[in-house]
Amino acid sequence: MTRQHHAAGRSISIGLLATVIVLGACHKKPETAPEPVATPAATPAVDSAAIRDSIARAQAARDAALARQRAYDDSVRRANEAAASAGEQTGLRNTVTAVIHFDFDRSELRDDARSTLDAKIPVLMANPDLTIRVAGHTDERGSVEYNIALGQRRAAAAKRYLTERGVTANRVETVSFGEGRPVNEGHDEDAWGQNRRDEFEITAGGSRLNRPRT
Repeated sequence: MTRQHHAAGRSISIGLLATVIVLGACHKKPETAPEPVATPAATPAVDSAAIRDSIARAQAARDAALARQRAYDDSVRRANEAAASAGEQTGLRNTVTAVIHFDFDRSELRDDARSTLDAKIPVLMANPDLTIRVAGHTDERGSVEYNIALGQRRAAAAKRYLTERGVTANRVETVSFGEGRPVNEGHDEDAWGQNRRDEFEITAGGSRLNRPRT
C-alpha cells in the first residue's frame, strides 16, 4: 500500500469518528436545572406574656359580666320579695279592717259578718300587740240619740264575738258615730244598707304584722 493510501484511510477514520461524536451529542437529553426550593418564612417568636395578659383580660371581663348578672338577679329577687311582703302586709291589714254590715234596726251579727270576724281572729291572735277600734254606724232613720245607742250595740256585738274566741278584751275599743258618718249620702235602701255597719281601725301594733300559723 502506498503512503497516499494510508493517508486517505486515516482521513476517513477521523471523519467517521467526528460524525459519531456529533450524532451522540444530538441524541443526548438536555440537562434541566433543579427547581428552587422555597425557604419557609421565619416563625415569629411567641410572646407568652402577651398571651397571659389576653387570657387574664378575657377572664376579668367574664367575671365582671357574671358579677353584674348576679347583682341584677339579687335586685330582682329582693324587689319580688319586697313586693310579696308588701302585698302580704296589705292583705293582713285588709283582713283586720274589713267592714261588717247589719240589717235595719238590728245589732245581731249576720252570717256574712261572722265569717268576716272569723277571718280577723287568726291575725289578732298572731299579733298580740295589735289593738283595734270598732266603730258602730247607722243609717239616717231614727233619732240621733237612738242611732248613737244602736251604733254602740253594733260595735259591742263585734267585740263580744272576738273576745269570746280568745281576743283579749282590752285590745278591742268600741265607739259609736250613729248616723253621723255615712259612706253613702243617698236616701234609699242601697245607701242605708251601706251605712249600717261596723268599721275596724288598727290603733297600735300594725306596723309589721305576723302571718297567722297554719
